Amino acid sequence: MKVLVVNCGSSSLKYQLIDSKSESVLASGLCERIGIDGVLNHTPAGHDKIVMTDPLPDHQTAISKVLAALTDKEYGVIASLDQIEAVGHRLVHGGEKFASSVVITDEVIAEVEKCSDLAPLHNPATLIGVRACQAIMPGVPMVGVFDTAFHQTMPPKAYLYGVPHEYYEKYKVRRYGFHGTSHKFVSQRLHELAGLDSSDSRVIICHLGNGASITAVRNGQSVDTSMGLTPLEGLMMGTRSGSLDPGIIEYIAHKENLTLEEVMRVLNKESGVLGLSGVSSDFRDLIEARKHGNKHAADAVEAFCYRVAKKIGSYVAALNGVDAIAFTAGIGENSAPVRKMVCEYLGYLGVTLLEANNELRGKEVRISTASSKVAVYVIPTNEELAIARDTAALVKR
Repeated sequence: MKVLVVNCGSSSLKYQLIDSKSESVLASGLCERIGIDGVLNHTPAGHDKIVMTDPLPDHQTAISKVLAALTDKEYGVIASLDQIEAVGHRLVHGGEKFASSVVITDEVIAEVEKCSDLAPLHNPATLIGVRACQAIMPGVPMVGVFDTAFHQTMPPKAYLYGVPHEYYEKYKVRRYGFHGTSHKFVSQRLHELAGLDSSDSRVIICHLGNGASITAVRNGQSVDTSMGLTPLEGLMMGTRSGSLDPGIIEYIAHKENLTLEEVMRVLNKESGVLGLSGVSSDFRDLIEARKHGNKHAADAVEAFCYRVAKKIGSYVAALNGVDAIAFTAGIGENSAPVRKMVCEYLGYLGVTLLEANNELRGKEVRISTASSKVAVYVIPTNEELAIARDTAALVKR
């Protein structure tokens, strides 16, 4: 089965065409500047990227251009659209309604719309992509894969906040967590690599990228995660502050004469390691600046690693132990210095790293020594493949 995986943003659309049987990527690409002027970057497997600068006034036009590229006689990878048997959509927020991926129906769309106030920047954009695909590909099954679904196994003690219970009852104010598709994919792979029994295991997944979150997984199920009602909670990130004293919001608003919305923009877009360092949100830049004696960059890197290690420690307590830890996503997969700095805090667990960790980037490999009491792995995430797998499984039923 050939599955088109679509990840739609407000002005962008990422895609992959995946053969679900071989799990190979036939083509991938990105539509940018939708509604402005339009750029389509299309890469057939085994070939160079093709850049097309056609007007993309809306998402439906973007989908049409993508489908045209996939079937083009020169650089296409399929003979006709009939070969696309299903479309898998990344949906950010499913609230409490969706604990697993689902075939998209009118009822599902209505429920996702109800969650839009929980993810106002993401859910409306993803639904635009869904409707665009439905209009261009009528009759082709559409599947929604939710970032929040994997975390719906968290118990109340993990997801409830210390606020009046009526806010949960009336507005569903609770921890939801994100990056669920990645955490699920990596945790399943970690079980395979570490030889763990998924019915009796305790693992911690560190999804460290520009957006970062950590999840405690017991017996294959998420029992706690660092992001909350929104992706702003938890770890310090590229531009997000992560968890902080809520009183800071009022304090900054008064001192800087900012509105609530303006303070939230600062916390989401101008904070994290970017705000702390004044250098960059990219850890490659920060590590380099740190090498050259930039104190602010060094502080940002060390503060990030410290918080990652603290969160791992809290989840060791929540799980009452840990069998294995995995690093994934852009920083987790590629930044050996970050992995080393985090693991230096884990000596109490008996974690020891291989010297080879210092040279490893983007490879699926164990980085802890044979004598390490806790196995530590680097596992590249593959959310698109996870979406394709769920899509194929649901459509085949």
